[in-house]
Amino acid sequence: MVPDRDPFTLVLNAGSSTLKHAGYHGMHCMSQGTIECGEADYPSAIGRLLRDASWNAIAFRVVHGGNELNAPAIVTDSVIETLDRTIHLAPLHQPPALSAIRTVGSLLPGTPRIACFDTAFHATLPEVEQRFAIPDQYFHAGIRRYGFHGLSYESIASQLPEISERAAQGKTIVCHLGNGASLCGLDRCISRYTTMGLTPIDGLIMGTRCGRIDVGVAIHWMREGMNAQQIEKILTKESGLAALSKGTSDMRTLVERADTDPRCALAIDMFCRSIAKEVTAAATAIGGLDCLVFTAGIGENSAIVRRKVVAELKWLGGAIDNQANHLGETRLNTSSSSFEILRIATDEQQVIAGHAIRLLKRSEAANR
Repeated sequence: MVPDRDPFTLVLNAGSSTLKHAGYHGMHCMSQGTIECGEADYPSAIGRLLRDASWNAIAFRVVHGGNELNAPAIVTDSVIETLDRTIHLAPLHQPPALSAIRTVGSLLPGTPRIACFDTAFHATLPEVEQRFAIPDQYFHAGIRRYGFHGLSYESIASQLPEISERAAQGKTIVCHLGNGASLCGLDRCISRYTTMGLTPIDGLIMGTRCGRIDVGVAIHWMREGMNAQQIEKILTKESGLAALSKGTSDMRTLVERADTDPRCALAIDMFCRSIAKEVTAAATAIGGLDCLVFTAGIGENSAIVRRKVVAELKWLGGAIDNQANHLGETRLNTSSSSFEILRIATDEQQVIAGHAIRLLKRSEAANR
């Protein structure tokens, strides 16, 4: 039961080597941080966080909701069973999230747990974007485009009305650029196109993920004797910027070395080219381009990436204000640009906290 006062919510984002956390009182963030730890250390790390306050709910970022979970949900045994069946769809992300959920369940068995899914925001994709050109039975079995980074896109969509009416009411393409990277085409703040597919491998070149690739490459490797685990390791952990640069996926390092290391320069150019190509695809899918938004670690902090991407889109009328871009301002386009260019910080934790509060209140109202 949630008290009449604003609830205290702990948000957990569990990764393979880090545990990000944020504590909220209502929608006010009281604390946040990152704990360097693996799944084996979750009981002690989460135990310390649970002692920090009397939490009314614990909310989790879960990357994949599969074919069944397309909205935030209170965690039950059934939800956990469903998520167990999605592990193969996001093998880097689902296990730590499930481990954190189970850990909290054992430490605070009476406290509501809320799962929020990155795939849920893209439930509005039209069928023409959901489907692959494969036999029907596979589509109905859940082999389709889900899309990811939905909590980030939801954060941007919630901020657009206060920043730009044109962007909020029109055709906006959001570039979530970090170690994982994707694009989302919004029509009136609703997802209508995204670059990631069944898994988070597809779409843009990323830190260690290959992005869009001919599936024949995997078939070729299988014929050479590789198994699924070996191929998955190459495509998810040994590719992307790290492979192109022969060493690093950190955009800051790539930029520092670009003038003297041709491989780093190539990695940046290929990354930016992949973004520009997907922007044009997204603009085709949503029927225009009123605004381009950069967000997440690279999108918010790399002026060079933003400049290079917009330069690739010069033929579409894009023009960036170099001084505003260098200073990291919110509005980056010149007055002559055919579309707005914005830099907006994303806040996935706040989105998760909001979902948790709404679910708790609905649950309380239903139990009265």
